[in-house]
Amino acid sequence: MDHQLILDGALVAKEVKESLTTRVKSLKKQGITPCLATILVGDDASSATYVRMKGNACEKIGMLSRKIHLPKETSTDELLEKIEKLNKDESVHGILLQHPVPAQIDERAAFEAIAIEKDVDGVTSLGFGQTAFGFGNYPSCTPAAIISILDYYDIEIEGKHAVVIGRSPILGKPVSMMLLNRNATVTTCHSCTQNLADIVKLADIVVAAVGKPNFVQGDWIKKGAIVLDAGYNEGNIGDVDYEACKKNASAITPVPGGVGPVTISMLLKQTVDAAELTLEKHLTC
Repeated sequence: MDHQLILDGALVAKEVKESLTTRVKSLKKQGITPCLATILVGDDASSATYVRMKGNACEKIGMLSRKIHLPKETSTDELLEKIEKLNKDESVHGILLQHPVPAQIDERAAFEAIAIEKDVDGVTSLGFGQTAFGFGNYPSCTPAAIISILDYYDIEIEGKHAVVIGRSPILGKPVSMMLLNRNATVTTCHSCTQNLADIVKLADIVVAAVGKPNFVQGDWIKKGAIVLDAGYNEGNIGDVDYEACKKNASAITPVPGGVGPVTISMLLKQTVDAAELTLEKHLTC
């Protein structure tokens, strides 16, 4: 592997989307158009932008994007009722509830209401459990993106020591499980971890998912380590001090243009996967 290989997420995402375009065309010939339903509650500008980006990404590969925009006063029960209707709608293959929701809504209850076969964003506890056991169809999209980048660049996971900085239920925890399932030795660090820098220095693979700009310092990275920055902070800044860390890393993801584009492509891929599974069920009935 060349020194300072830049792990180009835009390139990975482009190839994923090209393969998805072919698969979508095949599904359409058989009478199914993959459809992702996105639910936005309230008027958060950033959330609205994310939903629009996801919708545009769907349309570019021939998928359908159904946008459900609910008022900020929506109650938990009203949101659950909407999710249940989408669960029963056979033309919808994936459901995404945009985070965050207004404070009066029980977000976890809403996530859990999403049918497992439509949980293409990997937010249910059942989906997490299946991912941990190694047979889940739809892991959380950012962890899936991280694994996809490693695979695309033929970076060996088995036998390596991976240090994950962060333990969120849709990033740090599932990516730790996915790396463990690929036979890495995994250390998961968090805000209470002592001697963090010393632990990171032991890593062959570093996953930064802490949500703090430029948090991971260059002298934390041992020579030849692989660095995957899953952070995205204001000003297009990742969780890794990129210029400092790339001096020691053998491969590193930039921000922007690293994990982010692949995360969106994984959402599309898992929606297409769900549509294909729907077709299989229809053919076997």
